[in-house]
Amino acid sequence: MSENRPLKIGLLADIQGEFAVVGNALLHGTQLAIEEINVAGGVKGLQMELIHLDPNMDIARYQEFARRLAEQERVDVVIGGILSAQRETVRAVVNRTDALYMYTNVYEGGVCDASMIGIGAVPEQQLMTSIPWMVEKFGKRVYTIAIENPFGKGSAAWARDLVAKQDGEVVGEDFFPIGSSQFGPTVERIKKAKPDWIMALNAGVSQDAFFQQAIESGLNLPPMLSSFKIMLTYDHKRLPPPLLDKMHVATSWVEEMDTPAAKRFKERWRAKYPNEIYISAMGYNAYAAVYMYKTLVEKAASTKKADLRAVIAEGDACIEAPGGKMCIDPKSQHTTQHMRLFAVSADHSVREVKDFGMVEPYWLGEIGCDLTKEDPKTQYTRSTLPNR
Repeated sequence: MSENRPLKIGLLADIQGEFAVVGNALLHGTQLAIEEINVAGGVKGLQMELIHLDPNMDIARYQEFARRLAEQERVDVVIGGILSAQRETVRAVVNRTDALYMYTNVYEGGVCDASMIGIGAVPEQQLMTSIPWMVEKFGKRVYTIAIENPFGKGSAAWARDLVAKQDGEVVGEDFFPIGSSQFGPTVERIKKAKPDWIMALNAGVSQDAFFQQAIESGLNLPPMLSSFKIMLTYDHKRLPPPLLDKMHVATSWVEEMDTPAAKRFKERWRAKYPNEIYISAMGYNAYAAVYMYKTLVEKAASTKKADLRAVIAEGDACIEAPGGKMCIDPKSQHTTQHMRLFAVSADHSVREVKDFGMVEPYWLGEIGCDLTKEDPKTQYTRSTLPNR
């Protein structure tokens, strides 16, 4: 490690447009962690320098800006991307460099790539924990609404399989392009199907219109489950009660957590961003990602990708995050996290209903991904498994 240069942190965060509520949290969490680390003396005496670019949801700009960060600015680590297509674009660029890529969003899972660390939760931590609980609690008939992209399609496929394993049935599936805001036909189909609960994977501020349109149509919304509502897009704060009543999500962070570590984190965040509506999981994950990178560099005494991966392979790349301990699984390079199930009440207050404890990102390892042995640089799905 050179003692004469800062550690360069490259950030791709969309802070305007359809997903600005997510991108701004990504920026703020990264900024807060870097500020804290620098004030405390940096990383082995080196200060962190943030280089933030806003692709404004343009996939061509994601490719251009990822190249600028990784190849021209020669950053040590790239953080960011919200949607799966953005992640895959960044991953392809970073793979040609010695930079590490830390993806901070929850997603459909499956990436087996030594250049990427998955900080956000994956289906085995969210859906494999919460879907059996929902079926037991509310019933076996499920209706899925989802954004029409790899995340929505992939997550819906997980839900379909997991519901079937509980002897349940997905009685309907509807997918909507980004920016969709008209849901009348879907609401009518839900009325006819009479599901016991809804798998709510509709995303973006435009698709929030589903909840209001459902209520206005006279539909008494049944319980709902999501892998990002509340904790990521804080719909319960942006939308009026009782639109999010009975919404559930399995996550390692919501702002309503009241553990001592969570309280200290919230105090520090509010001191820097007093007007923030909500401290979302994207902000939390970005904050954790910076501290995880700090830990890797300190243990490796290096910023080289091979040296950082050697630390990961040892199995003790862990931090004490505000929501609980977080460790990188050596095989998949995704993080083990403390997962809890939260539910929204009619007044949009949030309560914890189930503690799942520490949950590993085990699916990739089970199907044959082992980054300590080989690096396929690919994304597996339920239908495209590795040859074993």
